[in-house]
Amino acid sequence: MALVAGIDSSTQSCKVVVCDADSGAVVREARAPHPDGTEIHPDEWWSALTDASEGLLDGVAAVAVAGQQHGMVTVDGDGEVVRPALLWNDSRSAAAADDLVTELGGPKAWADVIGSVPVASFTVTKLRWLAEHEPEAAARVAGVMLPHDWLTWRLGGRGEATTDRGDASGTGYWSPPEGAYRTDLLVRAFGREIDVPRVAGPAEVVGRTPSGALIAPGTGDNMGAALGLGLRAGDAALSLGTSGTVFAVNDQATRDHSGTVAGFADATGRFLPLACTLNAARVLTATAAMLGVDLAELDTLAMAAEPGAEGVVLLPYLDGERTPVLPDAAGSLHGLRRSNMRPENIARAAVEGMLCGLADGMTALTDTGVPVRRVLLLGGGARSAAVRAIAPTILDAPVVAPPAAEYVAIGAARQAAWALAGSEEPPVWDTAEAGPAAEPAVVPEVRERYASVRRAAHGV
Repeated sequence: MALVAGIDSSTQSCKVVVCDADSGAVVREARAPHPDGTEIHPDEWWSALTDASEGLLDGVAAVAVAGQQHGMVTVDGDGEVVRPALLWNDSRSAAAADDLVTELGGPKAWADVIGSVPVASFTVTKLRWLAEHEPEAAARVAGVMLPHDWLTWRLGGRGEATTDRGDASGTGYWSPPEGAYRTDLLVRAFGREIDVPRVAGPAEVVGRTPSGALIAPGTGDNMGAALGLGLRAGDAALSLGTSGTVFAVNDQATRDHSGTVAGFADATGRFLPLACTLNAARVLTATAAMLGVDLAELDTLAMAAEPGAEGVVLLPYLDGERTPVLPDAAGSLHGLRRSNMRPENIARAAVEGMLCGLADGMTALTDTGVPVRRVLLLGGGARSAAVRAIAPTILDAPVVAPPAAEYVAIGAARQAAWALAGSEEPPVWDTAEAGPAAEPAVVPEVRERYASVRRAAHGV
């Protein structure tokens, strides 16, 4: 039995799974935490990977890394890290994003060129921020990588830096429609050319570990999840992790001039249009903490309330927001009255608010022509019984919850198995088989009230 390993280097932790290359069955797994924050030295990722993989990779024939998208890792001419990496959730480059969008001629100009409109999450905006605010550090920069690029490079002994088209599509200077870097956009942001990783083919072998295992290109975390889930046309994944994402595999590149949908590429040669919110599962943990309950009790409270929470609405912008673009916004509760100001309504409003934000993202996907016939719930937030029960009242599509699993890491392992096999298509794994779908039972007034409050509070 050939074994392959997949690594998910996420915002909060490093997860490693070892799978059977033929079936995808998980043989063993481990994890190690990352420090909290919006910037981190990449050595912390390497330390967590080393801890999580200790003794785990024996006998593994191939490995791949899926990492958090967008993070900016800058290196000097010797490959040494210039400054701590700025992560996707670091919003200090919001003004730089606005400037870059304006300079190129507005959102439509960016969407036409790269399929996306840059926001503070994108690497290109972080490079502009660095050039403007830390010129001495910027002067030392010889190259830039994404988190998964840097870990892949370390695994291979610091040889050639490589990436894949999926993760590259989230930089803001690689174009999915063109399938190439837009060096002009990199120079516009940073002021000069710097080295960028070579974009490898989806199943290309890009190196070997010291033990001799093949290294596949790796990808971004959302692309890894799509590969791990085996998404098909008509499937949309709604992922509730630190951030919330809704994405679908598509055969054509998308261009959303509003900027709501990012026109990413996927890890297979296709495309992965995606809408992202900054606030997802942590909305539930924060609300539970506010109410003085654990997550199981929050579920019980939320399901005890009626749909619509008797008029209570939570705008869940606890960490600012990316969709809509409100980097300086704060969360807010609306519609409170003495008659409805009860814990169960607050709990219900938290779940509904989180899901409404992502439902808006799903609507934006379908508006770009991406078909959505089924929604798959995944991520830590999908383990909530209340989320699974309430989602069909918000989302206008059948909802299924695949078995809880580390789908990002499994997707990376599937890519490793693909590189090992050398086949035209990735191996067929049945790791995400789910039961019957819950048919939609939409309560329209919930989303209508949410939209009304959002417009009144923020004008969007």
